[in-house]
Amino acid sequence: MEQTPRKMMADPMLAEMGKNLNEAMKILENGEKEAELDPVIRRLSWRDIPGPLQGDGQDVFSVLQLVQNLIHDDDDKPSHRRTQYVGEQAHMALLGHSLAAYVSVLDRERLRKLTTRILSDTTLWLCRIFRYENGSAYYHEDDREGLLKVCRLVINTRYEDYSTEGFAVLSSKQPVIYQSAACRPGLGQNLCSQLGLPLSSLCTVPCNTMFGSQHQIDVALLDKLIKDDVDTGKLPLLLIANAGTPGAGHTDKLGRLKELCVQNNMWLHVEGVNLATLALGHVSSTVTAATKSDSMTLTPGPWLGLPAVPAVTLYRHEDPALTLAAGLTSSLPAEKLRALPLWLSLQYLGHDGIVERIKKTSELSKKLLEHLKTLGSIKTSVEDELNSPVVVFRFSQDTSTSSSHGSVEGYSGGEKEVLDALNRWLGEQLAQHVPASGVDVVELEDEGTCVRFNPLMTAAVLGTQEADINAVVEKLTELVPLLSCTLRFKQDFREEVYQHPALTYIEDLNWPGLGVIRYQLRSEYTDDSKRQQDLEKVNVELLKKLKEMDTDFSFSSGPEFSPEKNCIYVGIATDDLDVGALVETIASVGREIEESGKLLENMTEVVRKGIQEAELQLLKANEEKLMEEGVLRQIPLVGSVLNWFSPSQSSIKGRTFNLAAGSLDSTEETYTMKAQSGKTDPPDTPTSTTKRLPGQKLFRRSTTGSEVCSEVGSVGQPEELLREATPLPSPQEVVSHVTQELAEKPGPFESTEVPESQESDEEGSIR
Repeated sequence: MEQTPRKMMADPMLAEMGKNLNEAMKILENGEKEAELDPVIRRLSWRDIPGPLQGDGQDVFSVLQLVQNLIHDDDDKPSHRRTQYVGEQAHMALLGHSLAAYVSVLDRERLRKLTTRILSDTTLWLCRIFRYENGSAYYHEDDREGLLKVCRLVINTRYEDYSTEGFAVLSSKQPVIYQSAACRPGLGQNLCSQLGLPLSSLCTVPCNTMFGSQHQIDVALLDKLIKDDVDTGKLPLLLIANAGTPGAGHTDKLGRLKELCVQNNMWLHVEGVNLATLALGHVSSTVTAATKSDSMTLTPGPWLGLPAVPAVTLYRHEDPALTLAAGLTSSLPAEKLRALPLWLSLQYLGHDGIVERIKKTSELSKKLLEHLKTLGSIKTSVEDELNSPVVVFRFSQDTSTSSSHGSVEGYSGGEKEVLDALNRWLGEQLAQHVPASGVDVVELEDEGTCVRFNPLMTAAVLGTQEADINAVVEKLTELVPLLSCTLRFKQDFREEVYQHPALTYIEDLNWPGLGVIRYQLRSEYTDDSKRQQDLEKVNVELLKKLKEMDTDFSFSSGPEFSPEKNCIYVGIATDDLDVGALVETIASVGREIEESGKLLENMTEVVRKGIQEAELQLLKANEEKLMEEGVLRQIPLVGSVLNWFSPSQSSIKGRTFNLAAGSLDSTEETYTMKAQSGKTDPPDTPTSTTKRLPGQKLFRRSTTGSEVCSEVGSVGQPEELLREATPLPSPQEVVSHVTQELAEKPGPFESTEVPESQESDEEGSIR
């Protein structure tokens, strides 16, 4: 019976390897099994101190469970980490690494044939997919390594004696490497460091300032710089151009740059995310020009969602000896087997699958761009709206616009910093609520802080779908009005704070909220350390009370490493915000907290003086008793006999301490049922009958009437909140506080004998 080709070619070792890999992936991806693991294994985590290696070893399943614990150890913590999507094509890439280890032990001849086939197939496929004719390929882990090898190739080509004389030949004509100002940060410095060249060999060319995209290299200025270097005896060596800048995804004018490189015998290297669109049927002419470059670096791993696959640098050069000297080719099996994971993954996806994935990510960008055009206050920075796979946008509002409830006049001085802070907050919120979208925050030199959507680098890995784009747009629709209100009310908030002497406005343009304030103590202090201590206590307590209020506002202590201390950071505003009520409430609550602290200190002093006065009166009462009853009655045995024959009528009365008046009074009126009948009770704290409307949050204006809402917001809210949020200390708390301070102080209570009835009256009255 004839067997199928698959059965005839099956290797038991390869089949077992694939089976074990699938089982291992299932264990690692199944986070729900964590609860069923052995408790001893679960306790092993990255936070624990490493223990000794077990002598008898562990089985494969136990080791994989330990790895799973390390991966999912902190999954219960709240965070917005993006979950990596691993599909079947990713399993093929992981299988390639296992297979590379397996085939590395084959005999030399079989290994040579296998590696040659893998390299030739992969190089041919990539060159055809990305339209790079007659190219060779170099596979590398670090995406900068390909450019480094290319630079060595160009040095060996332009300096004929470099292989024998080394760097000595560079002194005759210093090589110059040109890069765009929009290139990856640190790329040129890394090249000079690895090549042993001085930083003077690196020339950073500015981008356009007058015409064209502000993210494209200035071709006219580059031409001038090259001529100047040639005139000074330098050798123009290589130009690094972008087909999709790291920040905004713009493409340089590669056609003109290629002509300029040909005129000056320079090497043109291109890199960027837009190179992925070369696989599509319709490609913009600016990106197509990259196929004429001398070399270009591709990153198919993130483009296709393939983990741990190498980056690829395609290049054209006819001298194999120089490519070997530059390290672009190698005879080591490990170097050649780098392409194995990519070789397996490309076969699994097929040409149509690769094109479909890249096309899908490009359509996601178009979908988002269409929605962004319908949103107000959102500006996009897209080079080619029909073909660009990178969408960069930011919140922006015309400072001349105003509202009946707020304005942005006078805020132009720090407008850029304020908008950057708001856009940074916007990007963080989108990444937190829609993590599968892959949006992130990017800092651009001209635009400032922007939100970037780069699906070619994130969609395949995160599994981004059209529903995620809709979620981003829905969240933007919710957040953009809040940002507009915050920007509109910032100036009003600052002016309101300036009107309160107890509040200080802290200028922090990096805070994405209404502003930063600090409550200042009104009392004068001679001890600065005491003042700082009380200032911290009042502001901490004020922040605590504000957080407990029934409001949609957020109050915080600010960023962890903020230079300002003892401050309250007020968050994002809403359209119906009553700025006056908000500031008045903050000032009133802070004032009440400060006064309650003073009252506690004053009452403490009053109670201390009252106790001291009570001690003096008790001493005086004991002396009067001694003079009235005589010495004999003070002798225990004799006094009892005399009191039995002739009872003594003591004229000593008890004492009561009035906390409200701060005075020590007699208890005679208490025993005659006229307890403090002549005393005037302290007036009750005035209360306001004004209440908030049903369902109305604090600091919000009502839609039923602006005057009523203003009264509710500015009068009723603070007084109501003060009564609820900052209660005064009770007399028991004051007495307890004082008695703790006087506990170790000896007094007449310890040395003088007090009559039992008098002592009872005294203690009962104070309580």
